[in-house]
Amino acid sequence: MAEQVTPGAGLARAAAITDRLRSPGGCPWDAEQTHTSLVRYLVEECFELVQALEDGDPAAVREELGDVLFQVLFHARIAAETPSAAGGFDIDDVADGLVDKLVTRHPHVFAAGSGSAGEAPVSASDQEVRWDEIKKAERAKTQGRASVLDGVALAQPALALAGKLGSRAAKFDVHAPLPADDSPAATIFRLAYELGRSGADVEGAVRAVARGHAAAMLDAESAADEAASG
Repeated sequence: MAEQVTPGAGLARAAAITDRLRSPGGCPWDAEQTHTSLVRYLVEECFELVQALEDGDPAAVREELGDVLFQVLFHARIAAETPSAAGGFDIDDVADGLVDKLVTRHPHVFAAGSGSAGEAPVSASDQEVRWDEIKKAERAKTQGRASVLDGVALAQPALALAGKLGSRAAKFDVHAPLPADDSPAATIFRLAYELGRSGADVEGAVRAVARGHAAAMLDAESAADEAASG
C-alpha cells in the first residue's frame, strides 16, 4: 500500500526549516533580517512569480510560489519573536486569520462559519459583489464605517494604484477632481484611473504592451547586429 502523505506536511517542514535558519546557530544573514529589510525581496519574488505565470512556465511557477511562501514564513517567524501582548504572532495565527476570513467571506459555501454546506450557489459576478459588501461590513464593524481607501495598498506600482483608485471611485461612487495639469505624470494617471474605473487590469494591460515592445527591441537589436556583421 502506498504511503499516505498528510496534506500540509510540506508546509510544516518549510516552517521548521525557516525557524532553524532564524534560530541561534542558524544562518547569520537570516538572523539579521527585519520586516523592513525583507520588503525588497518580497516585492522581487512577487514580480518573478507574475512573470512565471504570464510566461506559462509551470516549473517556474512552482519555484516562484515557493520563494513567495518563504517570504510569508520568514515574516511570520520574525513576528513570533515579539510577545503576543505586544502585537507578535506566528505562522499559525496567520493561517487561522486566513481561514476565518475565507469562511466569513464565503457564506454560500460555509454556513455560519461551520464546515457544512452554506447558502445556495451564486454566480462569480454575484460573488464579487457580495465579497465587496462583506468586506465593507467587516471594516464598518471594526472601524466604525467603510472607507473608499480601505485595503488599498498605496505602495503598489503607480499604474496599478491609479487603476485601483479609479475602481474604488466607481464602487463607492466617490469622484474627487482628477489632476488637471498637463504634465506627463498627471496625463498617465488620468488614463490609468479611467481604465481602472471601467474595470480594466491597468497594470497587466500596460505590462503586456511593454513586454511586447521589449520583444520588438530584441528583434531590432538582432537585425542591427546582422546588418553590421554583413
